[in-house]
Amino acid sequence: MTKKLNITSVGQGRDLVLLHGWGLNSAAWQGVLPLLESYFTVHLIDLPGFGDSEPFALHTLQNMAQAVLDKAPTEAVWVGWSLGGLVATQAALMAPDRIRRLVTVASNPKFSQDQDWPGIQPKVLQQFIDSLSGDFKTTIERFLAIQAMGSESARQDIKALKSWLAEKPLPDPKALADGLAILQQDDLRSQLKTLEMPFLAMFGKLDRLVPIEVAHQVTLLAPDSEIYVFEKASHAPFVTDKEQFSAQLIHFCLV
Repeated sequence: MTKKLNITSVGQGRDLVLLHGWGLNSAAWQGVLPLLESYFTVHLIDLPGFGDSEPFALHTLQNMAQAVLDKAPTEAVWVGWSLGGLVATQAALMAPDRIRRLVTVASNPKFSQDQDWPGIQPKVLQQFIDSLSGDFKTTIERFLAIQAMGSESARQDIKALKSWLAEKPLPDPKALADGLAILQQDDLRSQLKTLEMPFLAMFGKLDRLVPIEVAHQVTLLAPDSEIYVFEKASHAPFVTDKEQFSAQLIHFCLV
């Protein structure tokens, strides 16, 4: 499906797949990697068009999920942050026998807000889409700033995310645009109830992109799901609270 999907594997133990969010790459997980690699064989994947993975002609949620399924271990825990959470959820719906447990982090089955659903204001998403035709690096940095907004350590969080972004090539512009289109249009809400594996959804209470109200909505859509809320984190709890994040992930996966 793609000429090259970059995957790096470290550690030992059960297989753990980590999927990053929009605009970033697998280096975003560097802060928690030392806390996880003693418990898991961690598979760090750059989504198509991001980091060291080559882009598609068109990036849809389905073909991104299939690309990762083609490269990932046959039975693993999948953890997806933000857009990566949508990709992981789509993969779990497509191949439930391949995914032992599903964890979404600061993700939303429908990212775009409407009158009945909390999310990102459509005009904000459209502004990001429009700004990509200009300096898309600045657009990414603006998005990173919003991700950290509200956290007590916002300045440090942004600095860390920027440094990790710089470790790999900038995303493909088409992948960025298609990724925002997914956030704008895709809706997995009605399918959450069909998930067959244990499902943990993590949220930051101070998140400006995925309002904390989404946590309650997810419990209604997927009554068997587990919810965990980071009280002092925003959109990147694995950066803000890496010890707490790792402890919760290890507990969910190994107990």
